[in-house]
Amino acid sequence: MTLSSVRQLVVPNWPVLLIFVLLALAPVWSMYGGSDFTIRLLTRALILALAAVGLNFVLGFGGLVSLMHASFFGVGAYTVAILAHHDFNGDTLFGLPGTSNLLVSGPAAVFLALVFAVATGALVLRTKGAYFIMMTLALNQMLFFFMIALQQYGGEDGMQIYLPLHLSGYEFGSDSAIYYTVLIVLAFFVFLLSRLVCSRFGNVIRASSENEERLTAIGISPFHYKLVAFTISGAVTAVAGVLWAISQEYVSPADLSWIRSADLVVIAVLGGLVRVWGPLVGALVFVLAEYFLSDITVYWQLVFGLGIIAVVVLFPGGMLSVWATIRKINWGRAHDA
Repeated sequence: MTLSSVRQLVVPNWPVLLIFVLLALAPVWSMYGGSDFTIRLLTRALILALAAVGLNFVLGFGGLVSLMHASFFGVGAYTVAILAHHDFNGDTLFGLPGTSNLLVSGPAAVFLALVFAVATGALVLRTKGAYFIMMTLALNQMLFFFMIALQQYGGEDGMQIYLPLHLSGYEFGSDSAIYYTVLIVLAFFVFLLSRLVCSRFGNVIRASSENEERLTAIGISPFHYKLVAFTISGAVTAVAGVLWAISQEYVSPADLSWIRSADLVVIAVLGGLVRVWGPLVGALVFVLAEYFLSDITVYWQLVFGLGIIAVVVLFPGGMLSVWATIRKINWGRAHDA
């Protein structure tokens, strides 16, 4: 890689690179003045960021407002938890032994999410607008109530993961180890999806959100491109679910609820839909604001809601557009003067 290519990669993306550098230093700060709780809070934010990055691939670039991404998140988390549950009990699932090895349960979770995304995507992508939103909501809630009905896996109480999840014997021995694992996985998918968005495939996805008829007229099938994008989106969100199971050591139907889907939409919009890494900013703001506001007032949800409305109204591009908007206002004042 030449110096010129490195410059072309770094200069336009310096804000996200700076954010990742600061996040990488967070455990060091925690050792000398913070707490383990801070790392756990940031881990939660990064996992939700990854889930929202997956959603944003079809929301921000494909114009698909999906309310079923909690189901992909839940499929990832529950697959890992269920396999660990059978490993703990020493019994089988469909004739196969359970496992706590993430090198087995992780790919299994992503594979199931891929199958689920293809099956549901083939159905919901034949609808548009409000019908698409309602279809995704209905499918999400079907899976939500299905998991509540499965009493052998905790029902509405959820499941505790008793055996430590590991990578062929390597266990996550600390909160920092889990944190860095999540951070690395997030950075990988942000980079991967950023490259994908800038490819011919990404151009078709963006074009499909603007004018499908024009694509069809030139011989491109928007449906097949959107189905692939929807499947990739679901798989990325499922990876976030796997990381959630690792960090929480517990899963529940709440992870499948439409409320979780709505949270992911809010995170994506709050951060900014125009960049792949926008949900990272949104997740950090979402989780930290939720924590600090709830510590200040019992009416924190009202305050938080008003804050989200203010961001959407004042900065339609999300938190990513705050600096650009301020610069534009200052330039306008200087020009008037």
